[in-house]
This record gives sequence, C-alpha cells and structure tokens, in this order.
Amino acid sequence: MQAENPGFFYAIQLDDDNQMANAFWADARSRTAYAHFGDAVKLDTSYRVNQYRVPFAPFSGMNHHGQTILFGCALLLDDSEASFVWLFKTFLTAMNDRQPVSLITNQDRAIQTAVFQVFPGVRHCINKWHILREGPEKLAHVCQVHPNFQVELYNCINLTETIEEFELSWSSLIEKYNLSAHDWLQSLYSARAQWVPVYFRDSFFAAISLNQGFDGSFFYGYVNQQTTIPMFFRQYERAMENWFEREIEADFDTICTTPLLRTPSPMEKQAADLYTRKIFTKFQEELVETFVYTANRIDGDETISTFRVAKFEDVNKAYMVTLNYPEMRANCSCQMFEYSGILCRHVLTVFTVTNVLTLPSHYILKRWTRNAKSGVGTDERGGELHGQVSPTARYNSLCREAIKYAEDGAIATETYNIAMGALKEGGKKVSVVKKNVAKFAPPGSQASTAAYDDNSSSTLGPDTAPLLWPQQDEITRRFNLNDTGAPAQSVSDLNLPHMAPVSLHRDDSHPDNMVQQPVLPCLKSMTWEMENKNSMPGNRVAVINLKLQDFGKNPSAEMEVKFQLSRVTLEPMLRSMAYISEQLSTPANRVAVINL
Repeated sequence: MQAENPGFFYAIQLDDDNQMANAFWADARSRTAYAHFGDAVKLDTSYRVNQYRVPFAPFSGMNHHGQTILFGCALLLDDSEASFVWLFKTFLTAMNDRQPVSLITNQDRAIQTAVFQVFPGVRHCINKWHILREGPEKLAHVCQVHPNFQVELYNCINLTETIEEFELSWSSLIEKYNLSAHDWLQSLYSARAQWVPVYFRDSFFAAISLNQGFDGSFFYGYVNQQTTIPMFFRQYERAMENWFEREIEADFDTICTTPLLRTPSPMEKQAADLYTRKIFTKFQEELVETFVYTANRIDGDETISTFRVAKFEDVNKAYMVTLNYPEMRANCSCQMFEYSGILCRHVLTVFTVTNVLTLPSHYILKRWTRNAKSGVGTDERGGELHGQVSPTARYNSLCREAIKYAEDGAIATETYNIAMGALKEGGKKVSVVKKNVAKFAPPGSQASTAAYDDNSSSTLGPDTAPLLWPQQDEITRRFNLNDTGAPAQSVSDLNLPHMAPVSLHRDDSHPDNMVQQPVLPCLKSMTWEMENKNSMPGNRVAVINLKLQDFGKNPSAEMEVKFQLSRVTLEPMLRSMAYISEQLSTPANRVAVINL
C-alpha cells in the first residue's frame, strides 16, 4: 500500500514475544480528510465483538456531503486497556496530534478508560446503535403486545430536546407499559448520560439526521463474519474506491446543478451558494419551517434580548432564543447549531423578525460548505516554508496538497488535462531546483517515509417504522461476500434489475482479418428529470432519457430510450459504470457495448 500511496501511515504494536499484537494504518486520503473533517470521530469495534474473522476497528467521520468517510483502520488482536491507549495515541500521531471535538465509541470499559487518558478534553459518548442492539430480543414480548411501544421509545430517545423532557418522557413510558421491573431498560436508563443524544446536544457531533450512524460503519455492505484477511483487503480497496466515487458524484451535483429555491429570502440564496447540496437541503428545511413559527420578545434591551419561539398551532411547546445584537449571536434552547453546525428554525425565525437578512459568517461552518477542502486544514500551514523544517514535515505537507489537487483534477476530463499539464510543468521546475540544491545538501538529508514501527508495549406516528435498532434483514443486507474481483454488490441487490455484462471491443484488428460486426448505435446525449420530488427520498425515481445515433441506417437516424432509476437500482449501475471506466482507461481504442 505504501508503494502506491506515499502518504500512507502505519504502526505495529508487538507483544512480549515480538509477535504482532495490534496494527494501525491510514492512507493519505484519510489523513487529508481528517484535516478537514476530523472534528467528529467514530470508532467502531463491533467487528471485534461480533465474532468476525477479521477483528478490525475503523475510525470514521462525516464529510461535507453528509457521507461516511474513513480516517484510519486498526487490527486489534489484543483488546486490553493498554492496547486502546496505544491505538488512540497512534491515531493522534498519524493525524498530527490534532484532537477531535467529539468521539463516539462502542460500550467497553477498556475503551472508556483509554479515552479518558488520551482524549481528556474530547466529548465522548457511546454509540446508541450499539447500546440498543439487543432491543429486538429484550423487548420482543413488549413490542408484540404493545405495537406502539417501539415508536414511543424512539420518540423518547431521539426527539426529546432537553434533559427534563427526556426524563419526563421516559418515566411516562415506563409507567404506561408497567416496565419498572424490566432489567434491560433499567440498565439503559442508568447509563443514559453516556448515550442518549439530548445529553450531548451542547457539543458538536456533525449530526444532521436522527438515524445517523444506522449503517454502523464505513464498511457497511463490504465485510461480514466470514470475511478472511485476504478478502478483507480486497473489500477495503473497493470501499475506498466507492468513497471516492460517491464524493466526486456529490461534488459534481453541488457544482453543476442549481437547487430550487423555495422562499424569496436572500439568506436562502446565500446558503445555496455556500453549502453543499446535502447541507443546503437540510438548511432549507429549517428555513421553510420558519413560516409556521412566531417569535415574541419576552425580555431584554437593545443589546441582548430573549425571544419565545413557538408554532402557531402549538403555543405550549416553546423554545427560548437569546440574541446578542452587537455580536449577532443567537443561542437556542434546542442547541441544534451546537450539535450539528446548522442553524435551527427557531433562530432563523428570530432573525426574520429582527430583519437579519443574511447568515452571519460565524454560523457558516466551513466543513459544511462546497469549499470545505480548499486551502489548508486547521493543523496545516500553507504557503512557503522558512527556517528549519524536518523533511518529514515537508513531505507530509506536500502529500496533503497533492491529494487535494488530485481530487479536484479528477472531477472531469478537462480538469484532469489542466492538472496533469500543471504537474508536468511543475515537475520540470522542481528538477531544475533539485539539481542546484543537491550541490549543497548535507549528507542524510533525504526525505523519510511517513510510517513508523512502534516496538514498545419531529414526532413519529404509529404507522411509521422508526430505526430504533437494526432489524435482522438490515443486518443481512450489509454483508457482501462478492470475492470475484468484480465491482462490489450487496446481497440486497440480487433480485433487482442489473446492468447486463459489458462487452469490451478494441478497434485495432488488421483490416484483412476483421469480421464484419453489426454497427451499434452510439450515445449522443443523456438527460434526466426527477419524478415525485415531494415524496420521501427513498421513494423518488429519476427518468433517464438516452438519445442514440444509429449509424447502421442510411441516412443515420436518432432514437430514444427512456427508463426509470431508483436509489436502489442506481447503485449497482454506478458500480458497473465505474468498472467500465476502469476497463476503458487502457488500452486505447476500446469501446464498451452496454445492454440495457
């Protein structure tokens, strides 16, 4: 991996017999991603406790498109407290000693103790999906007798907005269903301050949806209990490729399409220009909701005022917003901005009534904007280096910049050509300077590698199916045993329409030996439109219109093909397209014949 990825970092911990106890690695892309999005980190050790054959633990986070991204991976053959202390210290070393704001882990005493030692100032909470994983078994009888119980429990955990509201809701639920003697529920309640979201709303967790983290891991759909070490590394590469493709797709969508504005507010136009599409959609939802809220000033003066914000039809449920006029800072009792980094409808309502027309700059987190990866991260220094800087520091800085440059250059053929030309031109200049520097460079000044070895020891109704805990069919769907070298395909796709096998033809045969092949139509253009835009995202479909030019006819004729794509059928098609792109890259003159 390091030969192909110069910014690759790894560390190995040996036991008393000089055998590998644990290992950690992170490639250049992951380390660069952490520089931009390392404020909220999740460590998933469920692969270790669920009898997986590969006891690995990924560090993940969320990018500016709301997509799960990878910061690093560990193989944990030893799960002692000392091992987790080593792992966390190694992770910080790989990430230039930049600590996150928040950290989510599974419930484990050794992990909690290690977090306390290595991340004393980081807000640590337990993954609620891990806490609730035994729910289907422990509450099977309750859910069978009381069909509404699961929805009410979901509302209590996820939709309460203050600690007092959660406590009241929990007590009411336990009393209503006579569950005061239920040991498992009592154990959940005893540990509530470690996992219930309302206890952490004052800290940033990059939380933009209620069911965030439901898929469990960056490797959702790629690894299962039967995955061996060789299979794991193949699936690891596929997962990384999928991350890159999804991020480029989202970048393209953000840059090349214009969102539909739903209000005349200048603030909405400002947000559309700044945020990525995913984050803008979330902000837009909050802004549109301000039309059903009212804000009344109940206290304050010309400097600081307090507003009571409530819905027109539900005046009993109110939120308190404090606005500091000179600093243009607002604090809401729901603490949505502190938790997610996106302003809530309550603060936006107060901005409306106080004639604040645009978002103050301190409420636009760069990590949610389309320019999140421009410039340098908070732990990096841009521009020229002066004075005594180690070769490793120079090397790491160049790797980070190169990765960002490559990501921008790979978006389209035009950007690729420009980027490649600039790299070649820059390479010539570096070679000239290198010859001059080499005359005066002291011995042993060559750059070292970036690796090292460590040899020391809103309320849902009863008809809605909330994601309170993973259902068994969801657990099954995450597994992928595809080990054939073809693009990854999850089990859930097996009964869905697929792209037919692709035939690759190369037009370099000798004319005398050529067999006359039928002339197939060529793709001329592709357009699409979204149907049922107002429905839930999972129910939306895209109508694709392909225009083909048939050169087999004289004169050539144009033909159209229309078909529908849902989110489910789109993913296998995109994987096939990525595979086609890889196959077409070399050698030249290949064409792909696609059978829809």
